Amino acid sequence: LKTRASFKQNISFPFDGNYLLTCGSDKTLRLWSVGRGTLLKTYTGHGYEVLDADGSYDNSQLCSCSSDKTVILWDVATGQVTRKLRGHAGKVNCVRFNEEASVILSGSIDGSVRCWDTRSRKMEPIQILDEARDGISSLKVSEHELLSGSVDGRVRRYDLRMGQLHVDFINSPITCVCFSQDGQCTLTSSLDSSVRLLDKNTGEMLGEYVGHQNKSYKLDCCLSNKDTHVLSCSEDGHVYYWDLVEGSISLKLPVGKGVVQSLSFHPTEPCLLTAMEGSVQVWGAVPEVKEEAAD
Repeated sequence: LKTRASFKQNISFPFDGNYLLTCGSDKTLRLWSVGRGTLLKTYTGHGYEVLDADGSYDNSQLCSCSSDKTVILWDVATGQVTRKLRGHAGKVNCVRFNEEASVILSGSIDGSVRCWDTRSRKMEPIQILDEARDGISSLKVSEHELLSGSVDGRVRRYDLRMGQLHVDFINSPITCVCFSQDGQCTLTSSLDSSVRLLDKNTGEMLGEYVGHQNKSYKLDCCLSNKDTHVLSCSEDGHVYYWDLVEGSISLKLPVGKGVVQSLSFHPTEPCLLTAMEGSVQVWGAVPEVKEEAAD
């Protein structure tokens, strides 16, 4: 899996959707105001490219991970490093807070997911999940469940409350996983240029979405804020929208020339972020979809 083009940029809506968080190969995290488009703060402390970042529920903390094998916990207001966590044997591809921000979960090329207690002074992880046979490419957390995608072609869902593990085999390296908004399904993208919607409990495939290109890069997929559309980055410079039920392409959004590397849908509003080659775009998503579908 290639994790960047000439200038990797990863984006997300941390907190309540009023802010935009970017990270990339310049070794920094940057926090922006979505409404004004202004840079609020830059966070510096990683030694190599920053591959992923997440924000806590109360807006007070950020966590990030890097090719330097570390996970960093940040104070949002001061920009200072609160904790630097070491233990992974290779670059760390993905990082997430749990819902209370009491635990950071990190997934690495070393095949492990490590759980770090943000309130403890101990530097060792409180738990290591090492069932994957290859690198971890994507992580998502929802209440007491952890969803992980691996280059070994498997999607693993951990019920942390019950201590149970559920595995779905995709048979292609996973690039991104996520939960549906209603919590009933999982969405998975993989290097066979396919995005699949699975029933979370049974593993049954409910939909397959194709037409985009994803054969070399670690690209994002997601669902719209009301679970009506499936979205995916593509290596052909577009973001693809599919109707979730019909499986048909509703919109092929031209972002630019090159690989669209990252996307994030606003948690409550029809707003989409995309990133490619060191630039970030903000789109009003739903009006575009309706207009295109009507033509």
